[in-house]
Amino acid sequence: MSPPKNVFEIFQLLEKSNCGNCGEKTCLAFAGAVFKGQRRLSECVRLDPGVAARFSENSGTENAPEAEGAAHFDQLRKEIAQTDLALAAERVGARFSGDRLTLKVLGKDFSVDRHGGFHADMHVNHWVAIPFLTHVLYGRGRPPAGRWVPFRELKGGREGYPLFRKRCEEPLKRVADTYTMLFDDMVHLFGGRQVERQFKSDISVVLHPLPIVPIMVCYWLPDEGMQSSLNLFFDETANENLDIGAVFALGSGLAQMFTKLAQRHG
Repeated sequence: MSPPKNVFEIFQLLEKSNCGNCGEKTCLAFAGAVFKGQRRLSECVRLDPGVAARFSENSGTENAPEAEGAAHFDQLRKEIAQTDLALAAERVGARFSGDRLTLKVLGKDFSVDRHGGFHADMHVNHWVAIPFLTHVLYGRGRPPAGRWVPFRELKGGREGYPLFRKRCEEPLKRVADTYTMLFDDMVHLFGGRQVERQFKSDISVVLHPLPIVPIMVCYWLPDEGMQSSLNLFFDETANENLDIGAVFALGSGLAQMFTKLAQRHG
């Protein structure tokens, strides 16, 4: 059993009964704790001991989520080295010159060469690099349809939505509550665009972490006793250009990035 790429792969191993015997409220919460290295998979009393043993043996350790992410990253880079980047560029609408495939990531050039090396105008984080490589290797190149859906309506997103809400939407909402004008900064810093009254929200900003994988951030200001709220929406074609784990990585990565920006410059 190869190391899990994301929380959802661990979740699929579980019974999904939410029995609570592990001490967590739900099986998804337990899967998240395992992925972060806070719990061991073998602590699930309903899981076949053989599955837990194979997981432990082949992932090296259950308490190394960073290592697991690095293993997945390294595997994707190896696959890139065996891929015809010129054909991949044509499929996903990227530029190809010399030995490099280049896409705009949040408005900035981001390239990979035939050896899996990166060349970018921004810091290369795993939350950017893994979705980028996944898109280049497996994306179908389907252009956005212009129909926006929440994460839970994407294929594989319903079960993972509670964690997505906790890791992505709630942190972004805290930033928006404190630094509302940061949405203007999103537009100028990362090549996004504001959308007039989209979804009847007070502020809507569309960002492009990848050219054909847009994300819309909608924020509603508090009003007449109602609390503020924030939701992320994806074009319905997102599943054809990324797997659900990579979509989750983009959302959580954006939340981390804007939280750091707000704390540093807000």
